This record gives sequence, structure tokens and C-alpha cells, in this order.
Amino acid sequence: MASPAYPSRAAEPHRLALQISDDDPVKMRAVLDVAANVSRHYSGQGEDVEIMVVAFNGGLDMLLDDRSPVRERLVNFLKSMPNVSFIGCGNTLETLAAKEGRRPPLIEGVSVTQVGVAMLMDLAEKNWTIVRP
Repeated sequence: MASPAYPSRAAEPHRLALQISDDDPVKMRAVLDVAANVSRHYSGQGEDVEIMVVAFNGGLDMLLDDRSPVRERLVNFLKSMPNVSFIGCGNTLETLAAKEGRRPPLIEGVSVTQVGVAMLMDLAEKNWTIVRP
């Protein structure tokens, strides 16, 4: 039996956005697992892939320096996987700052967008695949 054929793609990189919106270490690890597996899959085929992890609501804890349950692994991603980026929701950060009296520090290398959900919508409109593991 033949293996499934994958349609060939032009020079366009594959683009995947992963949503994390739950303060759940199991889901955070799943997001990192998916990012690593997809990156390895396409790299192994000699194809480029861009991956963005967009965090909002409770999922923002994944990107916070003082409380991320996956901090060490995320820092390793930032050092070794330049095709994977991490983006936090500015609105969620502002809500936390108001609640806690200070803006919680992000892990170095994490970016911020004002509205995480709007960013996912924009990416979907640009033909990115959106997945919530």
C-alpha cells in the first residue's frame, strides 16, 4: 500500500498558528509538542514552516517569566527554533497588571500583540492554519 501523498507546495512556507487560552500545563505542553513535531516534520522534508504560538486569557501564564510551568522548555524553543515565535495578548497583560498592581514580566524573546484573538483572525485571513491543541 502506498503512503499518503502530500500535495507539493511552492516556495511558500507552511504557516501554523497555535492557540493557548487555558491556564493548563498539560495543554501548554501539548502546544509545545505540536510545534516541535510540525517543525521536525517539514524540516525533514526540506520545507520551511513558520509557527506562531498566540497566548491569551489563562494561557498567557505560559509566557510569563515568573509563573510559566513550561518556562525552561519555552526558553529552549526560543534559542533553538527560530521558526517558532511566541506572542502574548496585550489586553490580557493589561488585565493582569490592573489585578496584580504590576505588569507581569514576559519571558525574554516573547512578543506582544494588542488583541490575541484578532491576531489569530488576521492570520486565518492570510491562510495560516489555526489549531488549538
